[in-house]
Amino acid sequence: MKILVTGGCGFIGSAVIRHAIGATGHEILNIDKMTYAASEAALDAANGHGRHRLVKADICDAAAMRDCLQSFQPDAVMHLAAESHVDRSIDGPAAFIETNIVGTFTLLEAAKDYFSTLDPDRKQRFRFHHISTDEVFGALEDNDPPFCETTAYDPRSPYSASKAASDHLARAWFHTYGLPVIVSNTTNNYGPWQFPEKLIPLVLLNAIEEKPLPVYGDGKNTRDWLYVEDHAQALLKVVETGTPGETYCIGAKQPRRNIDVVKTICALVDARLPSTSGARERLITFVKDRPGHDHRYEIDPKNAERALDWTAAHDFERGLAATIDWYLNHEGWWRQIRSGKYQGQRLGAAS
Repeated sequence: MKILVTGGCGFIGSAVIRHAIGATGHEILNIDKMTYAASEAALDAANGHGRHRLVKADICDAAAMRDCLQSFQPDAVMHLAAESHVDRSIDGPAAFIETNIVGTFTLLEAAKDYFSTLDPDRKQRFRFHHISTDEVFGALEDNDPPFCETTAYDPRSPYSASKAASDHLARAWFHTYGLPVIVSNTTNNYGPWQFPEKLIPLVLLNAIEEKPLPVYGDGKNTRDWLYVEDHAQALLKVVETGTPGETYCIGAKQPRRNIDVVKTICALVDARLPSTSGARERLITFVKDRPGHDHRYEIDPKNAERALDWTAAHDFERGLAATIDWYLNHEGWWRQIRSGKYQGQRLGAAS
């Protein structure tokens, strides 16, 4: 299968490409704007591979998107390009509106025009896979059932509102124009190559360097965690076997309170790098909560597990241990980021 991937140098997109090149034999055209969190190094063996090509372009550039589709002639589009950090969206929402809404609209229009040129057999096979987040569903209280495919939308942040808008656009292009769109929503991802502004890499790198570990509020906000390699496998299953018009909620049923995630990271880092100053839990620092902080996210993935014949292979503790070991073995990469080499540096409190 020939797949056009947007955002393929990002955290999740690069994992998808690594799997697509290494295990499935797909041919990939990778479109990435190469913003602050993108990394060509994350592509690993896909760099220089005959079945992978990187085009540095903005999804808001309509002419570039049309040219890429017409020249590559993909069988599917996997749309992962997005601004995704809630703290950044609070500080500067305009970039989220531009990339997540205008960019998705631009890509949908280009895909619609391309789709119209395909013969009936290729139209039957074509897929537009729009990748989204569980944050579009709003927030849960402790006793609420997890999100699922029929949960009503209730976004609470500029980030989640922009992703909700893009989800609605994707579904509208399916119903109005017949573009064979599939939407997937997922929980918090973690794993190798994640830019260190998100909870897990931020805390583990601060723990390695014995710096304060900032935690918003009382630390009782709960997130459902999915190892990025498991998510990548699920996303490829969606584009290979998913049904147009359907939604797949992808998760691993691994909810944890933020404070418990931080304490687990402390224990795992302590076991690998004992400190003469004592256990790293001493570094936990509670800071003022961020505006509109959602209390809990959790997904019920049973529909996706059944439809895709997929389940997450990693439990949280094993995935977290593997993640910490990866960062310990890739110190050169993250130290460049921590030194301020990357643009737009804003490493906030754990979310």
